[in-house]
Amino acid sequence: MKTQLEEIIRQVYHKEKRNLFTFLTGAGISSDSGIPTYRGTDGIWVKGTQFHKPEEFGTLKYFEQNPEEVLQYSLFRKKMFESAAPNESHFHLAEIEKMLQDRFHLITQNIDNLHRRAGNHRIYEIHGNNREIKCSNGCKEIVHLPEEIKGKNIDEDLTAKDIELLTCSLCGHWMRPNILWFDEYYDEKTNKKFSSLKVAKNSGVLFIIGTSGATNLPLAIAETSLKYGAYIVDINTEDNHFTELIKNKKNKLIIREKSTEVLKVIKEIVENLSEII
Repeated sequence: MKTQLEEIIRQVYHKEKRNLFTFLTGAGISSDSGIPTYRGTDGIWVKGTQFHKPEEFGTLKYFEQNPEEVLQYSLFRKKMFESAAPNESHFHLAEIEKMLQDRFHLITQNIDNLHRRAGNHRIYEIHGNNREIKCSNGCKEIVHLPEEIKGKNIDEDLTAKDIELLTCSLCGHWMRPNILWFDEYYDEKTNKKFSSLKVAKNSGVLFIIGTSGATNLPLAIAETSLKYGAYIVDINTEDNHFTELIKNKKNKLIIREKSTEVLKVIKEIVENLSEII
């Protein structure tokens, strides 16, 4: 595995064009931080809520009918995210970014903010994030969730102050989390759709870590990278949609190990190349 990784990284490192090192991460990279994966056996969306399937609960349609319930659940997740700490994989990625600088790009499906807390900056959050809110009626810019609004326990209701702060000052509709729900489409403003695809087009290698590729944009990112000649490195514990996409391609490497160990190797290879240059 190390020899193959070293050859791929060395080739991309010395390219003049399409020389970006791009990392695409999903919920699996945060599992060591104690955050359940969406689609794993311990997943939030697998368990859903007490009364609803995730595909019903995590939708704009459901929010419009039950806004307080969805916002309370969002604040429960806020507390979960804030209680978690970045793990070794997050810190390895932050160190790799420091070495590669503007040749490094991180595209993440995660809304948990752990990559930022670990020190990454060149991030495309394609499923939005839990730090921000926006008007559910479509007006006003995306804004930060007010500091006065705290995370909740699973059985803790919104306060009167929460409700006031979660009401749009322009139109009076509810504010909503700035995340992508199951019945919504990717765009640039919230999901960095076109920016992330542009990065994919110019990538020399795309490392896929902790994601099964069950949503459209991550697969499109991998397809775009392949189309323009990038290597695809699939770092997951199980086969997935990306594996199916690349199984007959030449420019691929499939690694079935934990991300922490693989990222440590990648970091060491990049570090050695940087010292040589």
